[in-house]
Amino acid sequence: MVNSLPQPTLETTEARTKVIKENILTPRFYTTDFETAAELDLSSQDTELQAMLTEMRADYNRHHFVRDESFNQSWDHITGEARQAFVDYLERSCVSEFSGFLLFKELSRKLKGRSPLLSEMFSLMARDEARHAGFLNKAMADFGCTMDLGYLTKNRVYTFFPIEWVIYTVYLSEKIGYWRYIIIYRHLEKHPENQFYPLFRYFESWCQDENRHGDIFKALLRSQSKLWQTRRSRWWSRFFLLTVFATHTLTVHERSEFYHTLGLDPTEFDREVIRQTNETAARAFPSVLNTDHPQFFQRLHHCSDLNLKMAEIDRTSQPKWLKVLRKVPFQLAIVGHLLRIYLLKPIDAEALRETIR
Repeated sequence: MVNSLPQPTLETTEARTKVIKENILTPRFYTTDFETAAELDLSSQDTELQAMLTEMRADYNRHHFVRDESFNQSWDHITGEARQAFVDYLERSCVSEFSGFLLFKELSRKLKGRSPLLSEMFSLMARDEARHAGFLNKAMADFGCTMDLGYLTKNRVYTFFPIEWVIYTVYLSEKIGYWRYIIIYRHLEKHPENQFYPLFRYFESWCQDENRHGDIFKALLRSQSKLWQTRRSRWWSRFFLLTVFATHTLTVHERSEFYHTLGLDPTEFDREVIRQTNETAARAFPSVLNTDHPQFFQRLHHCSDLNLKMAEIDRTSQPKWLKVLRKVPFQLAIVGHLLRIYLLKPIDAEALRETIR
């Protein structure tokens, strides 16, 4: 049941509470149309969803998110930009996981008695997200700060997304999360000298949770023909892919120091995550982006450069109104680059699947 979900723990006695730095890349909290969600016809994917529900009940990772003795040490030797970049990474990851927890928890509560299968599924996904958020918050405490998740619950602004948008975006969020975690994990397996904190050893189990959640949302997506059989669904698929990929590129290059500390090239890491996520999305979406087009990454990286210039403006001591004014040309240029990417000839994923068959 939802009420028995493990709540992310807070350690505020020895650590200062972290305040979120709000910007366009800060993870959002979402709400949706619960009535529409309750009326979804899942019959075409019932076998797949029942199998995944059985897997979720098994809770293969219930013993994995337990801190061992390797955490019991001082981390004061991690200093400067590397420390700040890692704390920022933990912060955004924690908020993102907690946002998922709240959305899934509320969906489970609202659908109870209306759609038992979905209600239990969302309850179990909320369980996983709560574990992730709590684990990340304890990691933040190791670096002298925590997120006040209770305060966030009551005081964050919630953005309304129709349930169709939730299905698209959560699917992509879980799948891109899988590829982020597994690529970092595999890299550190080959280069253990760069594993500066024990958290990364948990990424293999972590990414399997992300993958399972993504598979559930794939089944939800494929159960609704209007999400993959219509012309509009092709437009939305590409739109959400581009939104998620642009956000990823901007955030990766904003915290490039973190990836350098891991021994990763931020640009190559970003490319690999996007390529793999786009390829994975082709198994669910009717249309995906052409990441091999020469303009694709070129324009995404132009967006990243412009975003870094805006960050420089934010760090100045100029009046707020002047900062806003100075950033307008950069914002318009980013929109222009993204529009040109969107208009590149896409890949027909449905036709691709028919060919494979």
